[in-house]
Amino acid sequence: MQSKPRVGVPYRTKKEELNGERRKYEYYLESVRRAGGEPVEVSLVLPDAELDRLTRTLDAVLLTGSPADVNPSRYGAAKHAKTAEADSDRERTDFALLEHALADHKPVLAICYGNQSLNVFLGGSLVQHISAQDPSTEVKTVIPHPTSEQKEPSETKFRHPILIELGTRLAQLAGGTRAQVNSSHHQAIRQPGRNLRVVAHAPDGVIEAVEWTGDSNWVTGVQWHPERMDGDALAEALFGELLAASRKAVVES
Repeated sequence: MQSKPRVGVPYRTKKEELNGERRKYEYYLESVRRAGGEPVEVSLVLPDAELDRLTRTLDAVLLTGSPADVNPSRYGAAKHAKTAEADSDRERTDFALLEHALADHKPVLAICYGNQSLNVFLGGSLVQHISAQDPSTEVKTVIPHPTSEQKEPSETKFRHPILIELGTRLAQLAGGTRAQVNSSHHQAIRQPGRNLRVVAHAPDGVIEAVEWTGDSNWVTGVQWHPERMDGDALAEALFGELLAASRKAVVES
């Protein structure tokens, strides 16, 4: 068993990777290191054969957030006016990582865009624009879910409560059925994908977390950004559990 599980972390977008924009990406890498893992950078420009070889060396996958949006054609929808441009290389990479992780029972933590990517990969759909103010929104919300891609992550101060389902892994990690999380997204899960159970909502009904029920593998998707919540017990527990699950999977393989 490796002392430090290898956690694959795809770049947020091809543009950021090629331009060397790493500031927000580093939050994910550092979160893996703090939890006791070895972050493995996954390029979005790898040929399929190289990507396949790399995925086989991983013990777990961490899907990052992104300023892109998943292409609505992947879930049979027309593009909303506020939907951001898709990144086809990010989608290709995420889907390859997920296909391998689910087939080989390797744990997955999917964050914000990564949560949406996970859901679409499994046949689910997305709300393309949520807003308390915007008249063009698909879904009106009571709680603001601000987008902060133009801001420093440290400037994302807004938090709101989430309501967690009893008897879920997330409730165990949170130590109860309520938690406070940050918010930086304009899309969310509409219809959960196959074998995904909704385990947390915002009080306005926006889906905030899902868990995999297809087998015993540890797969969790969250709509918030735990990598930006230094010192938060639930955020640390999520990364810690990803690493614990990856060590367990290695032992059992």
